[in-house]
Amino acid sequence: MKLIRWILGKIIISLDLLTRSAPVKRDIVAQEKINAISEQFKLYHFNACPFCVKVRRYLHHAALNIELRDAKNNLEHKQTLIEQGGRHKVPCLRIQKDNSHVTWLYESKDIIAYLDEELRAI
Repeated sequence: MKLIRWILGKIIISLDLLTRSAPVKRDIVAQEKINAISEQFKLYHFNACPFCVKVRRYLHHAALNIELRDAKNNLEHKQTLIEQGGRHKVPCLRIQKDNSHVTWLYESKDIIAYLDEELRAI
């Protein structure tokens, strides 16, 4: 079973790289503003998870420079996700708009919808 998951993971990653669309082009000022806003987000993911691939494809297309945190292979990120996020489930978007409040958003559709809304507000 582990071998099958590994093979499927490699297929998913390969298809993602082969079919990835070009990122959105923005003027320098707008992209710098997006980059500054992107700093409040961290995406916890597994490399071969199809739902994580979906979110990463969206990030690439929208030209969002959100830090990716591997919650499978990096024990520190995994522990943070479990302790602060409440569970070891990905994809998970960590949202910290100020120093005191952190929100953990799960589910790929919810993450994409949230980020879409944030981009529209700019």
